[in-house]
Order: sequence, then structure tokens, then C-alpha cells
Amino acid sequence: MAAENADSNKKYRVIIMGGGIAGISAAKHLVKNHMLDFIILEAKDKIGGRISSVEIDNVKFEIGANWIHGVLGNPMYEIAMSHGLINIIGCVKAHKVVAATEDGKQVPFSILQEIYEAYMCFLHRCEEYFLCQYLPPDGIQSVGEHMNLEIELYLNRIPNINERRIRRLLFQCLLKRECCISGCDSMDDIDLLELGSYTELQGGNIVLPSGYSSILAPVSQGIVKESILLNHKVTEVRWYGIDQSDKSDNVNSSADVSDNESNDSDKTVINIGENCEKNVTDSIFTNYVYENENENENGVEVQCENGIKFTADCVICTLPLGVLKENISKIFLPPLPEYKVESIERLLFGTVDKIFLYYDRPFLNSDVSEILLLWESDHDATSKTDNDLNNCWYKKIYSFSKVSETLLLGWLSGKEAIFMESLPNQVVADTCTNILRKFLNDPFVPKPKFTYCTRWHSDQEIRGAYTAIGVGSSQVDIEYVAQPLYSKKKPNKPVLLFAGEHTHKNFYSTVHGAYLSGRTAAQQFLDAADKESEIVLECDDTNDLSSWIQGISLE
Repeated sequence: MAAENADSNKKYRVIIMGGGIAGISAAKHLVKNHMLDFIILEAKDKIGGRISSVEIDNVKFEIGANWIHGVLGNPMYEIAMSHGLINIIGCVKAHKVVAATEDGKQVPFSILQEIYEAYMCFLHRCEEYFLCQYLPPDGIQSVGEHMNLEIELYLNRIPNINERRIRRLLFQCLLKRECCISGCDSMDDIDLLELGSYTELQGGNIVLPSGYSSILAPVSQGIVKESILLNHKVTEVRWYGIDQSDKSDNVNSSADVSDNESNDSDKTVINIGENCEKNVTDSIFTNYVYENENENENGVEVQCENGIKFTADCVICTLPLGVLKENISKIFLPPLPEYKVESIERLLFGTVDKIFLYYDRPFLNSDVSEILLLWESDHDATSKTDNDLNNCWYKKIYSFSKVSETLLLGWLSGKEAIFMESLPNQVVADTCTNILRKFLNDPFVPKPKFTYCTRWHSDQEIRGAYTAIGVGSSQVDIEYVAQPLYSKKKPNKPVLLFAGEHTHKNFYSTVHGAYLSGRTAAQQFLDAADKESEIVLECDDTNDLSSWIQGISLE
């Protein structure tokens, strides 16, 4: 779905940068409120962003989002339910996990259950620091440091060396799994005081039988194809029409709140320049207004890589955090305020990749759904070169799980995932075959018919997986990234709005967080455009009262 020709001479009310779930959600909310004067500029040849699938030999692979995380109050679940994408009648097959060591021996299930319960207890204790607002032990800043402290105290109570070793291997495996869940290289990267800031919706992880990408059709329903421009990568945003000849020295050299044309006490005028300072009120929801003498009435100008320019009153930027971290100094002119740039730099945007192994025939016991890999010699990739990683990258794969009887899925994150992206699929396939033969103690494990590896870090339009709050960052950084930016001549109307999973302080890293953030950004524009306009809540896509409540209570 895309427009073939774009009217670059027209000035739009809104330009949406990015056709991922946040951009589609923003567009749909505008449509529902009868605001049709917008376009979506998408760099790729399809919408969806990190909701993506590929089909090889009639086999569909969900290479991006995998699950709907939670049921109660989750708009993605409600949309999926209302469009028949979830099979509520089908029986859920029991999830049987086995853990094996490198010599092919299985760990007794009682030990696996013991360590998993202890691990989850330690993890919940980490979450309590945010929820209960108390301080951790001295010198402990990260989740990894706290978890390892708890693990060592637990293992020291076990006198038998071999029993202690097996339990340590299980803890190490679960920490690698947590790195994939959090989207980081190591749990030492995740801020301990902020782990509990993520809100987990009740109901577990839901898999759509037809794949997560099947939700894109109902989500984008109602957006006309002329409003979506594919293969339009944005390279520059001039966000208040400053002349080409203007430099930072043309901008006011001092901030004067009294010069602000708005009487709103929660707005602040900020300088632009190398020594940019911000004067903020006590509220973290302060609106930032930029002052420039040369500002004109042309609005925001957006330049695409294909040479086409567009103008609009407002831009909703839904570019992934990875793209912002890498290109923020190149895209926005003038530069975004220092507080926003610093917050973008502090937040983490790690790499998580999938390895799909497809076989001609089943070979695993039909009762087994996942094999945990307990590597004897763990490794630290912090200071390793590519040469070193070549001999150990695969040890970051913590398990292989069944997608179907003939399709296995392995996960890995961080530096090892980035290194894996540089390898040919056949090398990855051979390595994984050797791993399975070793841990299953079966030299006849077949080679896969074909292998597919995701490469999210190498994707220039994504540059990673999803957002995490690293050591030294906080929820406030997410809120600062989400802050709208206003021009001086129209201080009540935003010129730059921000959406995406990295802008939702409670649901960062999730599809539903991105979806809600897009709706919030669109509503911010609508509120500014006409405060007396009727607001339409998105209840027609759902059969559940919780959606109506969600529309009121969540940003």
C-alpha cells in the first residue's frame, strides 16, 4: 500500500516520519478524527518497521516482533481479537524445557525448576528498587551486578562442587536469556534503579497463529494508499524554515522567558547554540519553545534521499532510537536541544537477533519444546576482537526452541549478535548443527534445509532491536525524548512531535508502547490544532471495555 506519485508542492498539515507501528498508529488516529491532510514518509519498500516477516519456500518467518506482551489493557491484543487473529479455542501445547550440558547430559528437571524459581526471585528483588524507592548496596549500580551478588550468595550455600557448577551454568544461561529480553549486551548495562519502570501487562505472551505481521492490515485499515510514500528516506528536517545562510550565531544569544508570546507558565524559551542552556520548571512535562529571529511561515521542511522535499506545519518523528543515536546531528537543522540529544545518547538500543533453522523432517522429541544450552566455558566479549568473537560468538545462544516440528529458533544479543550478522548463513547453519549434535549427544542431527538470520543492527533504517534504560539513564530520559518542540511564532502549536517505543516511559521496547505513543503524538497535534474539536477514541476495533479505559488513562 503506497502512493506512486507525491505532491511535493503541497504543504501538508502533518508529515509522519516512519511507517512503523508508531507512525501507522498516529496516522490512523488522525484519520479517525477526520484530519486527512498528512503523509507518511517510509524509507523501506513496506510498512511495519520492526513488525516484519519473510517467506522462503512457503515458510513464513517472523523476523521482528514475536509476541503480544500481555492481555489486559493491551491495544494490540484487542485489535487482534476483534479481527479474529487469535485462536481462543485451540489448545495450548505444554511448554517442556530441557537443559543440557556440552557433554550431552540433561540436567534433572527438579534442579532446573529450583534455579528458575530462585532466578525469578532475584530478578523481582531488582525490580523492587524502582517500585519501593530504596537504595541498593554500595557499589551496585546494574542489574547484572545485583543478580551476580545474589547468585554467589545462593551458590555459596551449596557444599558439593559439581552441584554448584551445574547451578551456576543454569544461572548464566538465564542471564543470557535476560539480555535478549532486555535488549542489551550484558545485564551489567541495565540500570538497577530503573528495571521496575517497565510495566508488564497481565496475561503472558500471546502468539498470533498467522504471525505478528498479520496485525498490520487491521492497524493500517482506513489509511488511503496515497498517504503512504514508500522508499522515501528522510535525510534532513529543517524544523522552522531557517535560511540556508543562517548559522547558529544568528540565533538569540540569551534566553528571555518574558519575551515568549505565550502566557502559559509551563513553557520555556531556550537558546540554540553551542552553549545551549535550558531553564525548566519543576515539571518534567515542560514544553520547550525555540526562539529564532529568522523564522518564517513555511513550517517544517523535510528533505528525502531521492531529492524530493515536503513541507508541513508539523512533523511527527517515529524514527527508531538506533537511527536517532547514529544520525541525529545530520537529520535536524537546527540541532535538537542539548537535553534531548543527551537523553538519546544515554538510553540503550541494543541488538537482538534470531537464527531460524528449517528442516525437511522433525528430529527432536515431540514432547520437547526448548533446549537450554549450558556452556561450560562462559566468555566475556567486552574486550574481544572480531578474531576472538569468531571462536566464541555462538556461546551467547542460550537455547533453541521449536516454532514448529521442523523449525527451530535461536536467539542471541549484543556484540555476538552483531558479529553473527557479518557471517554467511551457511557458516551459521554449520555452527548451529555442531552445537545441536554436541548438546544432544547425537552425531546424526541433520543439517537444516535452509537457515535465515536476522540482521537488525546492519539494517540502516533500524540499527538494533529495542530500547533499554542503561546505567546512568532513567525514565526522565524517555520523557525528554518524547517532549514536543514548539516554535516561537506559534508557541501553542508543536512543530516537532516524537513517537516510538523509545518514547513510552512504561512500555518501552514493546509494540503496544509504540502504538500508544503514536496515538499520543497525533492527539497532541489535534489538541493544538483545535481544542474544541471532538475527540474520537479508538473503541470500534475492540470488543473490550479495557480498550476504552486504556484510551483515557494511558498516554
